[in-house]
Order: sequence, then C-alpha cells, then structure tokens
Amino acid sequence: MRASQFFIATQKEAPNEAELPSHKLMLRAGLIKRLGSGLYSWMPLGLRVLRKVENIVRDEMNKAGALELLMPAVQPKELWEETGRWAVFGPQMLKIKDRHERDFCFGPTHEEVITDIARKEIRSYKQLPLNFYQIQTKFRDEIRPRFGVMRAREFVMKDAYSFHTSFESLEQTYAQMYQAYSNIFNRLGLKFRAVRADTGAIGGEGSHEFHVLADSGEDALAYCENSDFAANVELAEALAPGHDRAAPQETMREVETPKQTACEDVAALLGIPLQRTVKAIALLAGGRFYLLLLRGDHTLNEVKAGKLEGLADFRFATEEEIRAHLNCPPGFIGPVGVSDHVKVIADRAVAVMSDFVCGANKPKYHLAGVNFGRDLPEPLLVADIRNVVEGDPSPDGKGTLSLCRGIEVGHIFQLRTKYAKAMEATYLDENGQTKIMEMGCYGIGVSRIVGAAIEQGNDARGIVFPAAMAPFEVAIAPIGMDKSDAVRTAATSLYEQLQAAGVDVLLDDRGERPGVMFADMELIGIPHRIVVGDRGLKDGKVEYQSRTDAEAKPVALDAIVDLIKQQLAQ
Repeated sequence: MRASQFFIATQKEAPNEAELPSHKLMLRAGLIKRLGSGLYSWMPLGLRVLRKVENIVRDEMNKAGALELLMPAVQPKELWEETGRWAVFGPQMLKIKDRHERDFCFGPTHEEVITDIARKEIRSYKQLPLNFYQIQTKFRDEIRPRFGVMRAREFVMKDAYSFHTSFESLEQTYAQMYQAYSNIFNRLGLKFRAVRADTGAIGGEGSHEFHVLADSGEDALAYCENSDFAANVELAEALAPGHDRAAPQETMREVETPKQTACEDVAALLGIPLQRTVKAIALLAGGRFYLLLLRGDHTLNEVKAGKLEGLADFRFATEEEIRAHLNCPPGFIGPVGVSDHVKVIADRAVAVMSDFVCGANKPKYHLAGVNFGRDLPEPLLVADIRNVVEGDPSPDGKGTLSLCRGIEVGHIFQLRTKYAKAMEATYLDENGQTKIMEMGCYGIGVSRIVGAAIEQGNDARGIVFPAAMAPFEVAIAPIGMDKSDAVRTAATSLYEQLQAAGVDVLLDDRGERPGVMFADMELIGIPHRIVVGDRGLKDGKVEYQSRTDAEAKPVALDAIVDLIKQQLAQ
C-alpha cells in the first residue's frame, strides 16, 4: 500500500478524556474515531488491525470444526422471556420497540437465538455434535463506557455455541475450544494466561477466561509457578490455615480509638501487626442482617460471598441500617455482644484467630484480646470469603500463589442444559427417546484484543504491535523520494519485491520529512522499518530497524528482502 493512496491521520496529543495507553494511542494513531459515549468508528488503519485479528480467529475456529453463521443483531423479547433473562439481564440490555410497539433488544449475546435455531433444526442424535460461531457486533449499555475499545458499548465479538448428546461430548469440544483459543493468542503474538473463572451472568458450570497480561488489567489472576494452577482471583480458593486456634492468652478489654476506624490505623495505634485485627463488613440479604468477618489485611471476595446460602442478592448495609442493628456508626462495629438477629460469618483465617482486635460496637472504641467461645459465640458459618494474596498456598498443594494482572479477552463455558432446558431444545436419541441437549459457549472480544495488545505493547514512541496484528508488517521510508531518482527507483523496486514475497508493506511516498515519517510509523506500531536514502545507496545499502531496536543498522540493498523474511518468520 502506498501511503499517498491510504488514509493516515495521526495526532500529537490524545483527548483529555483518554485514560489508558491503548485509548490514547488508538486515537493518536488514527485507528479509531469517537462518535459518542462508548461508540467508535474503526478507521482504515484500525480496521486493518481488526480484520487481521478476525482472520486468525476465523481460521482457528474453522480448523477446530466450528461452522460460521451470522445471526440477527436485533432479537425479539419473546426469546429472552423463555429463559427469564429479559427481566434479569439488567440495564446493560438496550431495549427497543418497532413501529408496531413490539419489544426487541440489540443483542448483548446470542444464547437464546442459537438455541432457537438448534431446537428447530436438530432432530436426531446423528446430527450432533455441532458447533456454530459468528463474528458480529454486540451492544451492552455500559454504565460507564471508558478506556476506548476496552470497555465500549458497541464492540465486535466472536461467539460460538456447541450442542451435544452428552456431557462427555461437551467436554471434548470444550477442550478443542481451549486449544483453539490458545492457538489464536499464540498466533497473535500475545502473552496470555488461561485461568479458571466464575460463570457469572452467562451461567452453566465450568469456565475458563483468557487474559492478555498487562499491568493495567482490570482482573487480578492467581497462579502457581510450580504447577498448572491458574484462576481469576474471584474464583481462587483461599485454603484454611494449616493450624488450630491457639488458646487465649489475654483478657478482653476496651481500647480507646478516637479517630481510628480502619484496621491499619487501629493496628498502628496499638503497635500490633495488622494480621491480629478483624474487620466486620455489614450486609443485608433476604431481609436479614449479616456481619462478615475478615482478617484486617484481607479483602472481601464478593463473588464467593454471593455464593453462600441466602446471600445471592446481598448488598452492603447503609450507615442508617448499621446504626439500627448495632447502635454504632461504621468503623467501630464488631461481632461481640450482637443480638441473635445478626448472623455472623467468619472467613477461614478469622476462625483460627485468638486474642484478636475488633470493633466494640461503641463509638471511638475497639476491643482487644477477643476470643471465640469465650467472649462471643462461634460463628454461624465459617467459609472462604476472601481474595487470595501473594504467597498463599496453592489450592492444588503444589506451591504458593503469585498474582498478576490481566485483561479478559476470551471466556469459554460449559453451559450444560441451562438454555436448552428452558427453551426445550431436544433431540431423539438412538432409542427414540427425547433428550435435552448439552451446550457449550465460547466468546472472544475481537475488538477488545486490539486494545489489550496495545496495553501489553507500547512505549514512549507509540504502539508496539506484534507482526501478526500490525496494520502493516513493514514500512519503507524513502528520504527525499520526490527529489532523488535513485531513492525513488530503489524504494519502488523494494516495495514491489516485498509485495511479491507476500509481505504486507507500506511505502511512505507522502513526501514528508524523515522525522515525521519515522514518528508516524512508530506511533502506529509497524514492526519493521527500512530507510532508503541517497547516502546509503551510494554504498549499496539501506537502513533497517525493528520497532523495538534502539538504533538502525546498515544492510545491503540486495539482502534486505531476505532479512525481512527471516524476521517475519520468527
């Protein structure tokens, strides 16, 4: 592609509202243009990147035996009512009406639509298993669209859905999809990690998330370097301490804490380790008031808490509700002396603590030397309700946990019969008996991958794309092309040779100054650059520099094509 025939619209500065590096750089590089809140146009440069991601995704899905189709973006209300999700999916769903006042939604996902196809088209076990996929636009009305394509309201997604006669068949396809996803991210040149995950609103049983590793990632991931254990922190189990509770050594007593409401401040005032404090978190669920107890240095895992019996729809108590139940303001609350209507749940780490410090349910006071069984009843329930921390034992018993951050770009689920049962998607087995289909679901955020790749690969000069994703693999920067016949001839010949070799190459024939050309090519993330100038040509050489090299190096003109081929083959 000649730059003079393309559209390059780079900017020196990103808009003030851009926060993440990917958002800033995609706008500056002219990959996307903002239309409205969470809505972006993919410009020609950005669309080249998006299409390259799509092509790799499509190729691996086809290799895995999935069949591509395309379903409507607009879906009727009636399908969502069959699964009960019309009412419960939430405000993320954009609901619309047609001219006849019939209700529709702009699809946030397609489980209902594909299940409707399956129940109408699949009759016999002989037709199964089947795996359908599409690459299509989705819409989810995010409450706070931000970070550009990382959390946009409209986005491109690959979603696949498989149908089976048995769980064993589902497990086989699930394993194939796991491998296909690994192949996709390896081919894209991204550092990623697959982790076990919570199924969330999609439902079902087992699931894995695929995360591009980046310090700016929204998700915390736990993994063990000595084994293959990896899980989202939402799901990672915090094992019970490997020791029993020690016998009490102290007498319970009040300690004055006039301004100290946080465990860190209380521990500092008393000169004790933070691990000897207990924080109480007040919740309401099903009309009942709960106190969840965590060690002072731990944080609540809301996903784990929500899975406890009676807490599925919990919310945090307001200050007024806390005062009503404990006669005390937040910051000084604790489990000692509470009435029977307050249900106390302790984390596993708290259950083995003795002589701990907690709120006294009295303004400006805490209690020290507190012990279960003596100063307060044993908890109603002991459960894993905290986030794991660095150094915790790995749940598989093979070492300790490390933490990193990731950006979720893919998620696969074993849906089992959740949707098929609700929508009566059945088939006849070999005995002529009617059976419910088993289902799997496999999603990849195609447009999100572009943002995640930039979060992982960027520097002070701009984007650092892997070659498989870059808008162009190679840029030719001819110096004084409009003034030098030798430069024009050499650059054009090199351009044609690289094209003939199947290299995706950009010839910058805009007549810009070297500094402008170099800055643009670095900003948009082209992995390899060749500079053609009169000075080098006199010695039969050009300059080569990869996007991550500190300096350019001279290369013989007749050897540069082979060098580029070698670089791209790595």
